Amino acid sequence: MAGNSSAPHSSAPDAAAEGERSGAALTGGGVADVTAGPAGEDRLPDRIWTIPNVISIARLLGVPVFLWLVLGPHADGWAVILLIAAAASDWLDGKLARALHQESRLGQVLDPTADRLYIGVMLIGLAIRAIIPWWLVGVLVGRELVLGVALLRLRSRGWEPLQVSFVGKAATLCLFYAFPLLLLGAYSGDPALVAKVVGWAFVAWGTALYWTAAGLYLVQAWRLTAREPRPDGSDQGREVRPGGREAGREVAESEQPDG
Repeated sequence: MAGNSSAPHSSAPDAAAEGERSGAALTGGGVADVTAGPAGEDRLPDRIWTIPNVISIARLLGVPVFLWLVLGPHADGWAVILLIAAAASDWLDGKLARALHQESRLGQVLDPTADRLYIGVMLIGLAIRAIIPWWLVGVLVGRELVLGVALLRLRSRGWEPLQVSFVGKAATLCLFYAFPLLLLGAYSGDPALVAKVVGWAFVAWGTALYWTAAGLYLVQAWRLTAREPRPDGSDQGREVRPGGREAGREVAESEQPDG
């Protein structure tokens, strides 16, 4: 989702161009899924106590409260209200970060972490109450494990974590709609039935987009890490495509400083 992770323009290597090239190769010119930059370059400020970060921390504190509401008193109405407030704060902290120029590395981490934690507790809560099947939990959690391996690979080659963009945000938004609707759909009556049907539709779209975003992430992670190192040991040499073909200097040139 939006969050407070927008980075200002700088003269560091333009990794966004790399992301756009990868996304265009897969989608025929569509929006890139993720972007990245070499570790230690073009980093956001190490600020902690900013207004957007405080909002993100408050959103994180709501995660255990939501799980207690769903599994303890079964206060589903309050749980849905909490999710709406969390989604609103997610939008707000991103807007404030850009408007106040308070982007930070901590905010870049807090925002997707909060999204994943909310999705995780929603999955656990609804599965324990038998509202969703456990195989769906496995499908969505498996995606996170796959991306975790990709992240370790990126870090081992000196790259910063890739930033989620449009496809990943759309997937998260679908799931944020889906699970509250399924929670309300567990009751009887026509409104509950409508909520259940619409909720499962969002689950289908969200899961498909979630794995599509993961595929784009993995392709771009491979493009960043599958390069022949230069003789000096740097990792900005030629890209090696599947089958052993080299991409020449195309990728390396896209990572040169803007000015």
